[in-house]
Amino acid sequence: MNNYLVVGLGNIGAEYAQTRHNMGFMVLDAWAQASNILFMSGRYGSTAELSFKGRKFTLLKPSTYMNLGGKAVRYWMTQLNIPVENLIVICDDLNLPFGTLRMRTSGSNGGHNGLGNINELLGTQAYTRIRMGIGNDYLKGQQIDFVLGKLTDEEMEQMPELSKKVISACRCYATAGAGQAMTILNAKAPQKTQKPQNEA
Repeated sequence: MNNYLVVGLGNIGAEYAQTRHNMGFMVLDAWAQASNILFMSGRYGSTAELSFKGRKFTLLKPSTYMNLGGKAVRYWMTQLNIPVENLIVICDDLNLPFGTLRMRTSGSNGGHNGLGNINELLGTQAYTRIRMGIGNDYLKGQQIDFVLGKLTDEEMEQMPELSKKVISACRCYATAGAGQAMTILNAKAPQKTQKPQNEA
């Protein structure tokens, strides 16, 4: 059976729940809930396992905190004998508007400390990552407060649908390949429609 490791980046602890930096955790939680499976605490993180069309997925939520997530990724890749081309990392991205999703099979960390640590400890950037846009609506010097801030009610309402898309892309990546998965996921997010103003 072809094995895949899907890592959702985030920070452990109730105070970080539903924050922008924890979108990776939120997707994996949604996937586990939809599959009726539970996460088990282990070394460097919590894992859950499921199968889909002859592929085995291990979902990993690192317990090392965001900036040290590479330690958990490296450990579980070694433990499960996962090749780097079967690694998928899900994270938030300041450079994309909220609701925009992007899959890439390699690339720089884009200023994301979690990806930076993974790149450093794996010694490669050639792994697949799914970036979930959170926008950059913050004042200068307030980036940390923004990424560690809670998603708005409106954004939380969109999370189930966004999570479904990311989960579908992971399944598609494993069964049909990166090209098809990227075609599906990298479509532009729908623009918000302006409500017509009432005439005076």
